[in-house]
Amino acid sequence: MYIYLNGNIVHQSEAAISPFDHGYLYGLGVFETFRTYGGHPFLLRDHLSRLQKGLEALNIETNIKEAEIRQVVRALLKKNGWEDAYCRLNVSGGPGEIGLQTTPYEHATTILFQKELPPSIPLREKEGVFLRLRRSTPEIDERLKSHHYLNNLAAKREIGPSPDKEGIFLTGNGFICEGITSNIFWIKDGAIHTPSIETGLLNGITRRFILALAEDLHIPVHEGFYRVSDLESASEVFFTNSVQEIVPVNRAGNITFAGSNGQYVRLLHENYRKYVTYLNSIEDMKEGNTHATND
Repeated sequence: MYIYLNGNIVHQSEAAISPFDHGYLYGLGVFETFRTYGGHPFLLRDHLSRLQKGLEALNIETNIKEAEIRQVVRALLKKNGWEDAYCRLNVSGGPGEIGLQTTPYEHATTILFQKELPPSIPLREKEGVFLRLRRSTPEIDERLKSHHYLNNLAAKREIGPSPDKEGIFLTGNGFICEGITSNIFWIKDGAIHTPSIETGLLNGITRRFILALAEDLHIPVHEGFYRVSDLESASEVFFTNSVQEIVPVNRAGNITFAGSNGQYVRLLHENYRKYVTYLNSIEDMKEGNTHATND
């Protein structure tokens, strides 16, 4: 597999970073995961916007340009011989002196790698597992998609390696927060319910897209602080992330749900797939610029 590293495309066996990279020493870095459909990086503009905000929060002075990332994505797909791929764009503070740095990071390490995916992802059900481990609070005011992943890793160890399960984090106060690598939604009384970002969840790009789709489809949405009992009285439950799209839940605890037979899950999935080969940003969809592309 070939990857992009600081301006060059190299084979993964030749890639290396400094042992003094502050992304390695102190977890000083952020990343985005997105996927391509027929070569198109879906919602790339939104992913890069969130990445740039994270870099600013970490005082990493680098400007990630959309046109350049698009070119890199295309070049890697061609080099690797793929069209549909998982992409991870990772930016760390780069090498520095030993010790915590308060001045800006001016020599970021930028890596983009890919993994081949099938062109179409069917609705695959998972079991939701309420975690004993509580969700950690964000490092700063809003949770970043950062290298600080111990809380997620420990949660995954708690539920085990099965790909058919996803853990559900509760906050320290017992409110539903998010999945280990996903956001969570449920349907109750004909409306979509999802935890508020004030619970400390990661405001996922796919989460935002689902909320925009719901508005377009005139489905009521409620964001707030919810207990487990609120979810248990739902008719449908589903997770979302940028690679697995919409993941219906068939069971959580002792409660069963509609899973992939759910009316709203199927409606949202059908409409989700209409946009994947050309949409650059959620704002484009809202403004009706759905066929504008920079590819």
